[in-house]
Amino acid sequence: MNSLEYKNNKLIFDNLDLSESCQNLQTPFYIYSENLIKKNIHEYLSNANENTLFCYSVKANSNLSILKIIASQGLGFDVVSKGELYRVIKAGADPQKIVYSGVGKTSDEIKYALANNIFCFNIESESELNAVNNQAELMNCTASISIRVNPDVSVKTHPYISTGMKENKFGISYNNALNVYKKASKLNNINIIGIDFHIGSQITSIEPFIDSINSIKNLITALNKENINISYIDVGGGLGINYENDTIVNKSEYTTKILDSLSDIDASIIFEPGRSIIGDCGLLVTKIEYIKETSSKNFVIVDASMSELIRPPLYDAYHKIVPVIQHENDLKLYDVVGPVCESADFLGKDRKLNPTESELLVVQDVGAYGSVLSSNYNTRPKPAEYIISDGEIREIRSRDTLDQIISNENP
Repeated sequence: MNSLEYKNNKLIFDNLDLSESCQNLQTPFYIYSENLIKKNIHEYLSNANENTLFCYSVKANSNLSILKIIASQGLGFDVVSKGELYRVIKAGADPQKIVYSGVGKTSDEIKYALANNIFCFNIESESELNAVNNQAELMNCTASISIRVNPDVSVKTHPYISTGMKENKFGISYNNALNVYKKASKLNNINIIGIDFHIGSQITSIEPFIDSINSIKNLITALNKENINISYIDVGGGLGINYENDTIVNKSEYTTKILDSLSDIDASIIFEPGRSIIGDCGLLVTKIEYIKETSSKNFVIVDASMSELIRPPLYDAYHKIVPVIQHENDLKLYDVVGPVCESADFLGKDRKLNPTESELLVVQDVGAYGSVLSSNYNTRPKPAEYIISDGEIREIRSRDTLDQIISNENP
């Protein structure tokens, strides 16, 4: 993680001593750095041009304050639900910088998006294409669309976050895409503006993106022969971050190589980064409640759980876990586990630690798919969220209360 280091055995995040700054905050909680968010955005923008649009993938982290920061840097948004669209509008997004993805758009969601004059829909099935056309006809308007095409490119990532293969639920198969474009061109309330692909998440190299682009170029050539002109190419997102000594392509290099590979096509380029903007900007801070050592296994039991961070049990995801105050004691192996009543409730396994009860631990690189995937399982309050801005810690989401959790239930 950027901007995380020990000074005099105390963990420093974005120039703040966590042992001092967080001592009065109730654990567990998330904390982010505004500086790091802006730094990641600027790395993307450094080699962009006037024909490039970056649409942050809201599903990575949808906190309103974070969305507002991202919008302030000139980015648009990639949304996958009415709720996400509602959020980004509340955060001040420009509707003409919003693309709407997702395989299950309802008629209500399509209506809401059209009423807010979004930039375009990324169409994921022929049935959805017809639904968008029908709703646009009812509203006496035209819907701009791209069609999400599966280039059937294999990527080295967890199978649950691979999205561009023919067996995935997303998009339209490469072999059927031309046919769907032809049908779209005959619909009265559809305006074809682009082509879209997204091959997966936590991708660490540039090669799968280039392979996909080469495949998409062949389809664009076929579309031109049918007098179907493409003015936007949406290359999706998916660039990974360094969770565990991963080698990741540099953001500016990634942008440059993508743009260079498409320089022979007269079209604007849309990127949809999510994890790579917010992932390494956030920490989960948790307190050690108990230490349990047995003849076969040692456990550090903390007050965070799979309810707050489900990535480890869901994807077998690895996150570095370090103490807020570094000790000189000998290290031993521990599983870091939570209080939720599930065997799968762990944050990390076989971690070298020298723990002390009541001290704080930090789980790194949780800015993406952390708090946004949290739940109230076991009737646990979702944690508060904070952001470091101008050297100060500001609360951007308060911790749930028990009354909030049960407020819409009827006894």
